[in-house]
Amino acid sequence: RFHFRKNLGRIVSELYVRDNCHPFKASLLMWIQIPAWVFVSIALRNCSVGAADSEGLAVQEQLSTGGTLWFTDLTLPDTTWILPISLGLLNLLLVEIFALRKLELSRFQKYVTNFIRGLSLLMIPIAATVPSSMALYWLCSSFMGLSQNLLLRSPTFRRLCHIPRTKSDSDTPYRDIVSAFYTKY
Repeated sequence: RFHFRKNLGRIVSELYVRDNCHPFKASLLMWIQIPAWVFVSIALRNCSVGAADSEGLAVQEQLSTGGTLWFTDLTLPDTTWILPISLGLLNLLLVEIFALRKLELSRFQKYVTNFIRGLSLLMIPIAATVPSSMALYWLCSSFMGLSQNLLLRSPTFRRLCHIPRTKSDSDTPYRDIVSAFYTKY
């Protein structure tokens, strides 16, 4: 057992070097993106409540008149709940599209997927209590994530960007998502 694990570790390390695919590289973006999301959210909250110097008050004044449609004052929470519910639904859609990639998830993947589903639902009341500027930022961030996810599945886009084809790539990725959704639900 000891020699098996030692040889397995050596083989996996050789694969990482040969294919240049260390797992840390896959999570590197997350270690940059999550702190950036947190810091931008805090900055927007501070600007919205005027927790800064005189320049911050000028920004707060601009945010209070800079909204559009039903959220004209970005310093106040969205009382219609349109932004928070849209955010929750968009995040759930993202989770479901990711979960539909494989119909059979491992036990750990099921736990993580359900945890993220719960976080998506928890974001609804949280987004309803924060300034609309934060909820709008979160909604735009989720929308961009969904857009990137769907765009990177497009065979045409992948060819244009010279992204190599893999075994799991499909010629009809969007139809596959819809059919997997119908199969699952």
